[in-house]
Parts: sequence; structure tokens; C-alpha cells
Amino acid sequence: MANLNFNAQTVEPQAAFDPLPAGWYQMQIVESELKPTSNGEGQYLQLKLQVVAGEFANRVVFERLNIVNKNPTAQEIAYRTLSSICHATGVIQVEDSQQLHGIPMEVKVSVRPAKDGYDASNDVKGYRALNAGMMQAAPAPGGFPAQAQPQPAWQQPQQAPAPQQGWQ
Repeated sequence: MANLNFNAQTVEPQAAFDPLPAGWYQMQIVESELKPTSNGEGQYLQLKLQVVAGEFANRVVFERLNIVNKNPTAQEIAYRTLSSICHATGVIQVEDSQQLHGIPMEVKVSVRPAKDGYDASNDVKGYRALNAGMMQAAPAPGGFPAQAQPQPAWQQPQQAPAPQQGWQ
């Protein structure tokens, strides 16, 4: 038993949250933690992502990346997702997950329907740099034209090397 000395009339009750509607949101990582998998044989990086702008500001979603897993496909998916986060934030070399905290990026969220007694929830489906999804002439938030963003090398189409004609 805990002695709380708490009066609920002085605090507004917490409202129940429905999942965020599917779409792209400006978010940032606010917490990260390496945790053991449920079977204890691996580890996942849990990321807490917080909406930083708009109607749903301060709402959160979670992402789990299986970075140590017996299943090589699960591990590959985790590292590809981590690479997407790194490119979206501009932090390419990561020693500590805290380096990714507080950097706004766009995060694509979907809604997983309610199933098997669980409520509907959100899943993260993608990451990109801010304004990466906007056309050059489209207005950015605040009414200013979006700046053209150069494509990172990993997004640029592969080009065949030019034929070489002898030693240069």
C-alpha cells in the first residue's frame, strides 16, 4: 500500500488516445533504449518518437528495431530502418542512439486495425528528411516555398560508367 495524499479533483483525467491517422508527421526521437527481446536471445532498440508540429503535437509512437536477432532478415530490416533514420536526420555515423535525439524528420505512420482483443495502434512505415516529400514549388509550412533538396547518393539512380578510351 502507498500513502498518496492525492486529490483527483485538482488534476484533469488523462484522455484515451486513438491512433494517429495514417500519414506523414514531423517527429523527432525523444528517447531510445536498448532492451532484451522477450526470449532473451537478442536485443532491440526501442525509439520513442514525438510529433513536434500540428494538430497532434506531443503525441508519441514507438519503433522497435531488432538489431541483435537470430533471424538475419529481422536484423537486416532493423539496420535498413536505422539507415533510413540516419539519412532522414543527417546523422550518418552513429556511436550512441542519443545522437539521433531531437532532430526533426518526417515519419510515415499507418494504423494497424484492432485484432485479437488489442486496440487499433500505429506502426511506423518510413522516414525521410524534412520537406523531402514536397515538390519544389509547393508551399512549405509557414507559407514559404520549399527548398530543393539534393538527393543523397543512396537515392540517386545508378548510371553506367562512361567508356574509357586509353590511359589519361
